[in-house]
Amino acid sequence: MRIMMLTVPDCPNTPVIEERIARALDSRNADVDLIEVVDHEQAARLGMTGSPTVLINGVDPFAMPGTPASLSCRLYPGTDGRADGAPSVSDLRKALHAADATADCECPPMGAAGRDGRGRLAPLAGGLRAVR
Repeated sequence: MRIMMLTVPDCPNTPVIEERIARALDSRNADVDLIEVVDHEQAARLGMTGSPTVLINGVDPFAMPGTPASLSCRLYPGTDGRADGAPSVSDLRKALHAADATADCECPPMGAAGRDGRGRLAPLAGGLRAVR
């Protein structure tokens, strides 16, 4: 497993994300890299949508579809409902578990309308009646 932490220089959340990733990994083996992104072109090439961005095996498990590349601060939903500067240890563990589960498949990662219950979509034709 490869984890990339993309941050801007002097990001105050860099030590926070480093510590949370270390805790979330527990005893898992992973290559963990910290990359300081210095310009918009590099951010776009790497898939950074704010600092910090976490990529697990090249995928941002916390990405919101359509979010452009950015060097700005990134906020994540905190466990208490308030915004936080880094994903929680619990959310990172879930993302690592999902990456482990899909490591051997050729399937694309799940988006915001995945099985985790957030953002489920009803069919276009028939609305919720079509689901029942």
